[in-house]
Amino acid sequence: MSNLNESKSNITQTISLVDRDLKSFLSVSSCVIFLYVNGVMIFTLRKKIVFQETSRYILFGHMLWVDTLNLLMSVVLFVCAVCRLFVMKIACLILLVAATALYQVSTLNLALMSLERYVAICIPLRHAEITTYGRTNMAIGVIWMLSWIQSMSEIIIFYSNDTNVAMNLFCSRTTLFRLQIYKKLDIAFTCIFFVLVTCVIIFTYVSIAAVAKTASCDKISAKKANKTVLLHLIQLGLCAASILVGVIQEVIYIYTDYMTSMNVMYFCFVVFMIFPRCLSPLIYGMRDQAFRSLFKYYFTFGLKRKNSCNTEMHLTGGG
Repeated sequence: MSNLNESKSNITQTISLVDRDLKSFLSVSSCVIFLYVNGVMIFTLRKKIVFQETSRYILFGHMLWVDTLNLLMSVVLFVCAVCRLFVMKIACLILLVAATALYQVSTLNLALMSLERYVAICIPLRHAEITTYGRTNMAIGVIWMLSWIQSMSEIIIFYSNDTNVAMNLFCSRTTLFRLQIYKKLDIAFTCIFFVLVTCVIIFTYVSIAAVAKTASCDKISAKKANKTVLLHLIQLGLCAASILVGVIQEVIYIYTDYMTSMNVMYFCFVVFMIFPRCLSPLIYGMRDQAFRSLFKYYFTFGLKRKNSCNTEMHLTGGG
């Protein structure tokens, strides 16, 4: 009887290990695919001067870089969580504060992109003057400084209260940042940034919608800009939902078994971490005609244009 129970236990452990490895493989492989897509987009933006000097494309490129780094950070933390890897406190601290800063930069960048569309539609005559190359990069620098305030505060608090930085532990915010002050700090900054970005996006959406009703406005451009701002609002909602991931993980670790916690963690990672950071850049890129054609060319290693040229030659009787 004991041998039968042992064999059942071994089978259960084997199934759980296979399930864990399969989820890890699917998550990492999907991230690799989207990292390739983001990499091709970044490469495409470097191939034309207009993409490097226009405010809209600068902010789009910045979003790609931030989302790519954010995705890489999320994959590292996810693999550590799934494989139950223990890392040094100092390494965990670096990963977590960097992930927090990147997350907030991504959120604030949505506000900048919405404001750029607002200026383009509502103040078109001053668009070139307001959204210069220098001012755009200055705005990006400001949101980076704002985003690092919470991370620097957490680092200062950590070194003021914890001297054993060489200790190994399971890397997550709930295990490293145990003091109540960390939670209060996180709630305060999250609320401030999300309220600020939400107000900016709603303001730009309403303003563009109001201008679109006037006779002097380019209806097509205004309608497209409003859809872009609405997309920003949806992305912000997905970012807000991802805040709940940490809370969900903390609850499931306490009240559920290992397999259930793994399934919930996998679902949260795919829906709230991978999906928002991969789908939005792809939608933005595909909605821009000038960028889309060049992106397709580099994504297929130039085969698309070669095939289209061969087809045209065949139809016209050339070659």
